[in-house]
Amino acid sequence: MSLNCKEIDVVLKELDLDGSFVQEIIQPNFDSLAIYTYKPGVPKTVFVSLAGGECRINETRRKITKNEKPLRFNEMLKSKIKGAKIISATQIDEERIIKIELEKAGAIYVMPKSQEKFQAIQNAKANRDDAQDEESEDERYFLYIRLWSNAANIFLCDENDVILDSFFRRPAKNEKTGEQFVLPQKKQQNPPKIFEVRSFAGIEGSTFSEKIDRFYSENAAQNSLQNLLEEAEKWYNSHKSRMIAAVERLEEKRKDFLASSQYKHQGDMILSFGHLLDGKTGFIEAEDWENGGHTVRIKVDPKKSAQENASEYYERYKKAMSGLSDLEHDIELSKKSLSDLDLQYEKMISEKNPIKLEQILRKTQTPKQQKEKNHPGLEYLVDGWTIIVGRDASENDELLRHNVKGSDMWLHVRDYHGGYVFIKNRPGKTIPLEILLYAGNLAVYYSKARKNAQADLYYTQVKHLRRAKNGPKGLVLPTNEKNIFIKLDEEKLRKLESYFVQ
Repeated sequence: MSLNCKEIDVVLKELDLDGSFVQEIIQPNFDSLAIYTYKPGVPKTVFVSLAGGECRINETRRKITKNEKPLRFNEMLKSKIKGAKIISATQIDEERIIKIELEKAGAIYVMPKSQEKFQAIQNAKANRDDAQDEESEDERYFLYIRLWSNAANIFLCDENDVILDSFFRRPAKNEKTGEQFVLPQKKQQNPPKIFEVRSFAGIEGSTFSEKIDRFYSENAAQNSLQNLLEEAEKWYNSHKSRMIAAVERLEEKRKDFLASSQYKHQGDMILSFGHLLDGKTGFIEAEDWENGGHTVRIKVDPKKSAQENASEYYERYKKAMSGLSDLEHDIELSKKSLSDLDLQYEKMISEKNPIKLEQILRKTQTPKQQKEKNHPGLEYLVDGWTIIVGRDASENDELLRHNVKGSDMWLHVRDYHGGYVFIKNRPGKTIPLEILLYAGNLAVYYSKARKNAQADLYYTQVKHLRRAKNGPKGLVLPTNEKNIFIKLDEEKLRKLESYFVQ
């Protein structure tokens, strides 16, 4: 149950905010706000909850958990009213709307000396003849806190009640920036409804505000925690079932790869029975010594020799075994992700602070928006070094034109077509050999030299590249280049997967 109008009056009287200064503002989540105020020797934390059925304002002595990421409304309030003086804080016509009038004279208010400075400025202004100039130097704001269940909101308005921003933006109700804040018309009830101030019997506290804080923070928090734990369980079960299904699919694929050993055996049989090739028939039939001597049919290209046909089967076997190595790695990563999921869920269910649990859940449940890349190609972040890979001529050209600078390092394989690799410069830092090797492996991997698994590379700074006149897109001629030989390192390529920037 939210606070009624009588209870709000009691809280405001206890808070006694007139003459206080706004010292800090924290928005711990998406339905509450904490305003730290200060009078000489009297600091207070004013907590405002906009949660449905729990709308309230009260002083709290609890530590307010900061949100991991800056939130829009919180940052806007800090820019506008941090350091401002609270002129008055009153409830409007028992409507459960609190109006806080604030005044800020520039950026001079820094607690706790701000009050003295403010008073000095006010005294100086009183001696001025031009009242208009006095007013123009001050910034005046109105902070409206509407404590209506299911329609709660906070508005920061200018001195003309034009909304600068709101906690919840509701365009359909004109609750957005630039709209006029309008107070509701007072409804006459016959007979008028009588509200009483609850006693909160059994709740410890020397003030009414303290009892409110204990009542809601203990009882409501417990209910909130239970709901969040149920939500965490649903999230965990959903993600775990999908991960298990993914591992099972990889295991099935692994079985298919293991069966690829037949290609090698078929190549051996073609060499053994190559004399059966007649240059016309697209298969040979022979006794399979590994299958009890049964006759098997093996597809061949009649225009090719036995060695050439066998070589094709060996190549298929080689590719399959290479794919099996990558698949084993994928299975290992998937199982690790499952283990990490279990650890994350254990962390959730052991968390007793509902605000922190809500932040953890929000972080895991918010879908990752596809990040709009500010450059083409692939990006890796390795020990603070950014490596960018262009995979074709278009990406190479675009990166050269718009995304790299003269001091960045450029790498490319010699004598093969391939992508450009860039290591972004870090002022005052020399590129470590390990970073150069990572970049070199990427250059070989994204080139025609990949099949050979090794190549010579040249590297130089971008400022030493010259575009080839009338040459194809992206073609450059390097100068002051150095040479490095790279042999593909499977371990480094696997590590690069964890350094990939989505």
